[in-house]
Amino acid sequence: MLEQQQTSRSNLLARRDREPFNSLLLYHLFKWSVVSPMLHLYFRGRIYGAGNVPRSGPLIVVSNHASDFDPPIVSNCVRRPVAFMAKEELFRVPVLAQAIRLYGAYPVRRGSSDRKALQAAIAAVESGWATGVFLEGTRTRDARIHQPKLGAALVALKTGAPLLPVSLWGTERILQRGSFLPRPVPLTIRIGEPIAPPQSGDRAELERVTLSCAAAINHLHSLGR
Repeated sequence: MLEQQQTSRSNLLARRDREPFNSLLLYHLFKWSVVSPMLHLYFRGRIYGAGNVPRSGPLIVVSNHASDFDPPIVSNCVRRPVAFMAKEELFRVPVLAQAIRLYGAYPVRRGSSDRKALQAAIAAVESGWATGVFLEGTRTRDARIHQPKLGAALVALKTGAPLLPVSLWGTERILQRGSFLPRPVPLTIRIGEPIAPPQSGDRAELERVTLSCAAAINHLHSLGR
C-alpha cells in the first residue's frame, strides 16, 4: 500500500512539473521589466550558482530572510517562479488577488496553525510550483539563520521534492527604520546544490536535513560579497 501511494504521488508530480503557462508569462514580464533591472542596476546584484537550479519538477527553495524584497529576488535568481505564502488579506483586493495568485502566492491566515501553512505549501509543490520557504520562518536582523524550523523538511518529506539552499546577502540593509525608499546597497545571491529530502518522518531525520539546509545557507552567506 505504501509503495502504491508513493508511486501515485510520483506520477502526480511527473505530470505537473511546471507552473501554469499564464503564471510563467507573468513571471517573465515582471522579471525582465522590473525585478531584474532593479536587481542588477540599482542593487548591483551578483548571482552565483544559478546552474544548480532544476529547471522543472518539484522543488523547495529554502533561504534566509531579512527583507520584504526577498521573495521577488529569490524568484528572479532561480530563473523560475517561486510560490511564497502571503497573508490572506491580500487576496481580498481586486486585481491584486488575481496577480499574486498567478505569480504563485498562496493565502495563509494570520494566526492560523502551522499545519494549514504546511498543507498550502505541499499543495503548491504538487501543482508544479517551486515553493519558497524561509527557513527561520521570519526575518532576522543579521540575515543569518539561527533557529531553523522543520517546516521545509516536512514539505520535502511529503512531496519527495529536493531542497535548494539560497543565501541572500545584503537585503537586510535595503530599508532603514522609518524609511520607505530602498537604499542602493550591493546584493549578492548564492545558490547551493540541492539537498535530498528526508528519508523518514523521524524527528532526528527532519532535524538532520533542516540543519544541513541551515548550514549550507549560512556558509554561502559567510562568503560575503
